[in-house]
Amino acid sequence: MRSALSLIRFLCLWMAVALPIYAEGPTFPSDQPFASYWFPDELLTWDPANDPDAPFNRGAVPLQTKFRFPAAQVNAHARGDEAQVAALSIMNPSTSNNPSQGSLVFDRYAFNYWQYTDLLVFWGGSAGEGLILAPNSEVIDAAHRNGVPVLGTIFLPPNVFGGQIEWLEDLVQRSGETFPVADKLIEVAEYYGFDGWFINQETNGANATLAADTRDFMRYLRDNASLHIMWYDSMIESGSIAWQNQLNSLNDGYFEDGGLVSNSMFLNFFWNATRLQNSRALAISLGRSPYELFAGVDTQANGYNTSVNWGALFPESQPHEVSLGFYVPTWTWTSSSSPEDFYARANRFWVGANRDPGNTTTAAAWKGVAHYVPAKTVIGSGPFVTHFNTGQGNLYAFDGQMMSNQPWNNRSLQDVLPTWRWRIDSAGTPLVPELDWSDAYEGGTQLKVSGDLDASNQLDLYQMLTPLTATSKLQIAFKGIAGGSPSHLAVGLAFQDGSSIAAPTFLEVGNAASSDWNLVELDLSAFAGETLVILSLRFDAPSTVPGYDIRIGRLAVLKETPSAPAPPSGLLIVNQDEVDPQTATLRLTWEASPDPVTSYQVFRRNGDDSLTHLGGTANTAYFVAGLPREGDEMSTQVEVLAIGPDGARSTTINNYFLWQDTGVIFADGFESGNAAAWFSVVP
Repeated sequence: MRSALSLIRFLCLWMAVALPIYAEGPTFPSDQPFASYWFPDELLTWDPANDPDAPFNRGAVPLQTKFRFPAAQVNAHARGDEAQVAALSIMNPSTSNNPSQGSLVFDRYAFNYWQYTDLLVFWGGSAGEGLILAPNSEVIDAAHRNGVPVLGTIFLPPNVFGGQIEWLEDLVQRSGETFPVADKLIEVAEYYGFDGWFINQETNGANATLAADTRDFMRYLRDNASLHIMWYDSMIESGSIAWQNQLNSLNDGYFEDGGLVSNSMFLNFFWNATRLQNSRALAISLGRSPYELFAGVDTQANGYNTSVNWGALFPESQPHEVSLGFYVPTWTWTSSSSPEDFYARANRFWVGANRDPGNTTTAAAWKGVAHYVPAKTVIGSGPFVTHFNTGQGNLYAFDGQMMSNQPWNNRSLQDVLPTWRWRIDSAGTPLVPELDWSDAYEGGTQLKVSGDLDASNQLDLYQMLTPLTATSKLQIAFKGIAGGSPSHLAVGLAFQDGSSIAAPTFLEVGNAASSDWNLVELDLSAFAGETLVILSLRFDAPSTVPGYDIRIGRLAVLKETPSAPAPPSGLLIVNQDEVDPQTATLRLTWEASPDPVTSYQVFRRNGDDSLTHLGGTANTAYFVAGLPREGDEMSTQVEVLAIGPDGARSTTINNYFLWQDTGVIFADGFESGNAAAWFSVVP
């Protein structure tokens, strides 16, 4: 039975990482940079200086500190500081053709339940494409912004699906006292800025010597870099492939062997209460935390319809046995029929059937991760700014102005989204909060709250631990209210009171000055010395407001008046390619601003002096996948600016792209076709 189930799982795994999820995938420009993948011998020759795609795959967001304030926990059943959650996620339908910085379509697995996730594995690799898959920059940035480490994957497949034992031998080959491939794996992780490797060795044919070399290879990775190494329960110490579904004496040498070998282990899916109890006891006897063991749950085929022995993993009124590891929670996207369906499925997967992390009571077996694990946050000393950007959109807005109607995805631009989705309290008919892509103040998403406002509604959004000072301010942008009409909106501030939380104080936002976006700034100086723990919104009216509909596009807690960062410098067009006479792609690089920056935004300057948004990144290299030509213009001005942590913008730097198909002949006789260098630096 186990063999048959394993075969089915392997088939699903193989198809997921080797074939596109949809019959017709996106078409990419010829100059598109992609995420890196290799076979072991290929990796030995990799040099980022000779890899033109390498600069576009570098993550730029430092790993943020993730924490929780116990009194802010909304679900009494969840147990804090016990089980962690790891997600082995297919962030792209295949190992190859994985864009480094998003693409010009909306449809993308824009995962955003980071508050319940402690570790993300960028899952992939296949015998037909490459075994070693490095995360791309957009996923590194999104995860790090939300305090989640990211691991690349080393996948050595079963023999029936193309696995060759020579690949394992290549991987763990020695050169004197070193492991050359391990040194390259360290170089890749440090250059790209991710946090470690998941090792999935399922190829038959190893003996005890090769198995010991694999263990030493892992120890070498650990000893020579600050990387997180996660081992999959597959090969045992004799070299055989024999899933134990637990930590025991046959596989514990890959976890602990007179010292730490791997930081964590992903246990195969057929565990039970006894196996988990024994695993926990053995981990503790080895001086390790049982929460460094992750009990695997295969959700690739059935998502939240998967049968799970929750009682064995998380026994009632007792400490969690071990941690939880999801295999391909990407099901929420691959099984969905629309973006709205994806977000609904993701909410049910992580939060539960009631759409409320504080109320997970249901007859359904799947109660949501929030039933067992409390949400964490990265919002500390500040400043904190969100535009509710999910990292995808059908448009792009900037400061409340529409700058593009081109669909896009780029998870690097994802904001820290609400901690609780959704936590709303009302004595009447609750309003409905949801993420919405029909408009935005900045980026591609807004928070929409709608329904019949027949009683006071309190929507708790963010957990934080943010000290306020005499210069602190709060900003909120809203839309959807007729100019001159009351917004019926207030901002709620709940402050720390020792180990507890005081009742919230509400600040009225007031009337809408316009039916367009209204940006309101509230002075928080009266609360200097207080520490903000929960940020809420309240909706209240003296009489029923049928069909109430308000959009929130910006929410910020600032330490002081925003201060613009210094601009970047040295904008270069390092490569250009005309897709057709009206569309081009560009590879851009620039020097970083000397000031802290959350992102760089790229625009084209139009003939009427307006701007069109072309994309953004936290990096200093960006690929413009579609530069539109305006009429028969000879050149297009490209501009880049920096955005600081408080949302302030720098001035722009610019350069010019010269279109090939102009028919212009310069005085010295050369045609405009190769004149990029002529415009290489324009002040």
